[in-house]
Amino acid sequence: MKINEAKTGLIPMLRNENIGKKEKLRLILVKMNRFLFGFNNRRGFLLKFFIYTLLITIGFVYLYPMIYMFITSMKSLEDLLDTSINWIPSSLYLENYQQAFSVMNIRDSFVGSMLIAAVPTIFQVVVAALAGYGFARFQFPFKKLFFALMIFTFIIPPQILMMPTYRLFSTFEWTGSLNAFAIPAALGQGLNSTIFILIFYQFFKQTPQSLYEAAEVDGANPLTCFFRIAIPMAVPAFIISFLFSFVWYWNETYLTTLYLTSRNTDLTTILLQLQQFEQNYEAMYPVVENSPNKINEGIKMAGTMISLLPLLLIYFFMQRYFVESVDRSGIAGE
Repeated sequence: MKINEAKTGLIPMLRNENIGKKEKLRLILVKMNRFLFGFNNRRGFLLKFFIYTLLITIGFVYLYPMIYMFITSMKSLEDLLDTSINWIPSSLYLENYQQAFSVMNIRDSFVGSMLIAAVPTIFQVVVAALAGYGFARFQFPFKKLFFALMIFTFIIPPQILMMPTYRLFSTFEWTGSLNAFAIPAALGQGLNSTIFILIFYQFFKQTPQSLYEAAEVDGANPLTCFFRIAIPMAVPAFIISFLFSFVWYWNETYLTTLYLTSRNTDLTTILLQLQQFEQNYEAMYPVVENSPNKINEGIKMAGTMISLLPLLLIYFFMQRYFVESVDRSGIAGE
């Protein structure tokens, strides 16, 4: 007897009393096979179980340090010394964050971090977009040579160029100010500028040439094509470049330490304050005998959480746009 499984389904067949035991057994095996291994485009239970187990494991590896930091930052000194208290503090102790805010001079350091992260990022994204558009759209003498030199600047280890770059910036008196970050970014030599130029180059290269040709027939010049066609279609590339550049400038500590601490300046960042956290804390809260203000792990973790909070908020609000941009820009290997 031929059974049309697509129309009747397996469950009605199993309830049919006219089907023999062997046929019912076969249908049960088919149902179990579909449940475990899937059918057509549906994933089976085993594949789903493996995928979710892998995602939960990887997520736990990344989230565990942050969860530990947050819980530790909410513990009082008594909770830290009590071995019976591990994950759940006896009470939410906010004094750690109050002391960390005052020690890190959070108002000035936050403004400094935003300036050093946002201003060079804006310059870098604009210049990278123009450079990528030029390499993708135009033919000019020595184009391949310039493209190879751009790649070569990314291959050279930055440690090799650190001392001559510092001497150059000192000569122009850029150290100790925002110029040490903004001017190189405006000239296409910011942090990992080559990566962003390549992102825009690849994106503009994939844009249909017919769009530019139609605009040129209507009388549009190259600059008009860039603003009216290239930029609206390259929104994902702009989002990705801005986010990556902002995070890299925000997390940069070596260059900020080198350029900002070499001169007396009021410009500072949250991460610089975090590096000097213990010295600043001891200066603000002198340690005397039996003093409750002695620095502990909870206060240190509170300072670390404060330094991470701005980036977490940015990713939280821009997560959807970031994922869409990665998918559309081709970074994922498409």
